[in-house]
Amino acid sequence: MIGREKRVLLRHYLEQGMTKAAIARHVGVSRDTIYRWIATGQLDRDLDEEAVRYRPRPPVPSKLDPYKAIIDVRLAEYPKLTATRLFKEVRDAGYRGSYSQVKRYVRRVRPRPPEEPVQRFETAPGHQGQVDFADFRLPWGKRHALIVVLGYSRLMWLQYYERQTMPVVMRGLEAAFRYFGGVPSELLFDQMKAVIIKDGRVEGGRLVENPEFLRFSHHWGFRIRACRPYRAQTKGKVERPIRYIRESFFYGREFVSDDDLNARVLRWLDRDANVRIHGTLKERPADRFDRERPHLTPLTPWPYRSVAPKPDPQGARRTRATALPPVVDVEQRPLAAYARITGDVQ
Repeated sequence: MIGREKRVLLRHYLEQGMTKAAIARHVGVSRDTIYRWIATGQLDRDLDEEAVRYRPRPPVPSKLDPYKAIIDVRLAEYPKLTATRLFKEVRDAGYRGSYSQVKRYVRRVRPRPPEEPVQRFETAPGHQGQVDFADFRLPWGKRHALIVVLGYSRLMWLQYYERQTMPVVMRGLEAAFRYFGGVPSELLFDQMKAVIIKDGRVEGGRLVENPEFLRFSHHWGFRIRACRPYRAQTKGKVERPIRYIRESFFYGREFVSDDDLNARVLRWLDRDANVRIHGTLKERPADRFDRERPHLTPLTPWPYRSVAPKPDPQGARRTRATALPPVVDVEQRPLAAYARITGDVQ
């Protein structure tokens, strides 16, 4: 059977008076094929009729056919049996084919449990926020974006900083709290938990904080949580806006300084990010934030004051004189003077 385009081409060549041998060379088939097409009337078919549809090829018999029932019964009872295990079982039953045949057949017929719908673990208004860092390259160096997103409304705040340190985190969080007009009950920390706990550790999903940041959290009234489990049970709570920030704000824009960068990102938050229709919520974060704002913990009347000792600006260098113990002057007297004092005069 030949297609419509090839039939048109063959008719054209025949009408031009080309020999069948020349037509065969142009089309790329043998002369016998040309004669057969003409003899069977394929060139006389209506050019506008539906294209020829081919039937699927019949399955090719394989060495595994007599043993497929064994695999079917075993998988019906134990759906998680591996292809390696089943290969050994059919080999014991007399199969002499390859493992690849068994593997392909098992992949095709293994029972698959129905996919469970994705459950989004949403949080109540004012309950939780996510904190994260993301790195951005600028002509004058790398900058770290500190990002805070409220879990219920998805209202977002971010600023860029030169360093990724504990004082930066605390200063940035205070700016975020002022932007929100309140504080969520708990903050969820993801990749930046190493900055938060410093020399601490994670135990049972709970951050063991360093004392400075623990005092900071008590001052503002929020609990500290690690992002664990990392994905399965935090989807919906944890917003991952870094890609959105790169594509919608950072990419394709030019900035002249850190002040320009931070001023423009705040305008972008107010005019674009927080007033768009959120892809998951199908609402504007700003509208949901109107319902969330009353549930935030009120701001404290004053910012946090660190009690950590500040480093010596002189590098805590001491001279040899200041490092030695103080010198005590001792009065020198002859032995006769001590004898007179004690009354033991010889």
